[in-house]
Amino acid sequence: MSGEKSIAKLLHGMSPSLNEGNYVFCTIKNNNILEGQEVLGSFREKEGLTVILEQSAALELGLEFEYVAAWITLTIHSALDAVGLTAAFATALGNAGISCNVIAAYYHDHIFVGKDDAQKAMDVLQELARSGSGD
Repeated sequence: MSGEKSIAKLLHGMSPSLNEGNYVFCTIKNNNILEGQEVLGSFREKEGLTVILEQSAALELGLEFEYVAAWITLTIHSALDAVGLTAAFATALGNAGISCNVIAAYYHDHIFVGKDDAQKAMDVLQELARSGSGD
């Protein structure tokens, strides 16, 4: 099944869900250190491997991090080539003074916001879904 492409349907149906836990972004040179740990996501950069994992796992491994995030999932199945959804929610969050880091996975978009901004971000996203407008 392919994902939704209509920006109006994406906005109205995005249904943000706040996942439990505290998440951190860390960079590592050797991914063997992660053996036995559950990693939420990763991305290879020339400087090293960026991993996203629960804060407790990073502390257990002795990994450094600067940012503790909350993880919000937009539960609508968005198409990877859909246009406008990221711009709409990033603009709405930015207008509310909330920084976000975004990962577009196969089925859903995932937004990481500062832990202290989690509820405010949920309020902004829910209002965006109600209004259905990225303006």
